[in-house]
Amino acid sequence: MRTDFADKPRKGMTDRVQLQRVLMNLMLNAAEAMADNGGELSMRSQLREDGQVVIPVGDTGVGLPTGNVEQIFDAFFTTKSQGTGLRLAIARSIVESYGGRIWAAANSGAGATFHFALPVSEAATR
Repeated sequence: MRTDFADKPRKGMTDRVQLQRVLMNLMLNAAEAMADNGGELSMRSQLREDGQVVIPVGDTGVGLPTGNVEQIFDAFFTTKSQGTGLRLAIARSIVESYGGRIWAAANSGAGATFHFALPVSEAATR
């Protein structure tokens, strides 16, 4: 696992437990995607000029399903034989409830990266 977080911690307009749930859901999906062959999980944070913090969570697993990638965020959609299809739907619901957004992109090599962006509070940027 590799991490690279912004030097200055920022206070977002989110509940810490809810943010942990988003991160855990993304990390568990990444771990399952790499279960057969191992791999690397990476997380970092970036503060953008538009006042949002972006957190990419990447893996070197099996990658994204072919077709409509947005469908992976729908409740009960899964590509796994034992999956419930709820982790990404829950993550999206939490992120969007705080005015953020979440999306996925295939890596240039193996795996995928899930990004989510959340607004940062005004007090945190001063």
